[in-house]
Amino acid sequence: MKKKIFAVVGSASSKSSNLKLLHYLKTQFSSDFEVEIFDQLAQMPHFNPEQSQVNPPISVIEIRNRILMSDGIMICSPEYIFSIPSVLKNVLEWCVATTVFSEKPTCLITASADGKMGNEELRLIMKTLNANFTEETSLLISGIRGKLDEEGNPLDSDLKVKLKQVVVAFESQVKERWNEN
Repeated sequence: MKKKIFAVVGSASSKSSNLKLLHYLKTQFSSDFEVEIFDQLAQMPHFNPEQSQVNPPISVIEIRNRILMSDGIMICSPEYIFSIPSVLKNVLEWCVATTVFSEKPTCLITASADGKMGNEELRLIMKTLNANFTEETSLLISGIRGKLDEEGNPLDSDLKVKLKQVVVAFESQVKERWNEN
């Protein structure tokens, strides 16, 4: 049975480099994996702590279940004003009161103009959510707009190698985690 990867685009833009990058990455996975790309963060209701555990909106229940039922999570996000985008933070806040990310194999990619601060924040939040990521399953890509063609394919071989390495490390992490159980 194929392993299921739930890949979240951290941007609300339909022309997002991160969305293009996830489509490229989807082609890099082995045939053992099925990748679902979720690019509808802007449709999620604003976080309400009073609803988080009691009576959460249907869309929140659905995304929590998709995370829970996946074998691994991939998040590909830009940095906005030295932080992660509000739409990504919003969905992560809906998950704080749950264990959907607990020990879940996770790949974190920050692709932005700079991205260092957004990457640090994403790593801190995912650590708080108890997601299982490593240096090998994390990647910061600064200057992303000049590194992809219109379809999202990497323009230089160095980036292609780094992307392949992160996918291989993530596949290995997912297989390790689920072969244990």
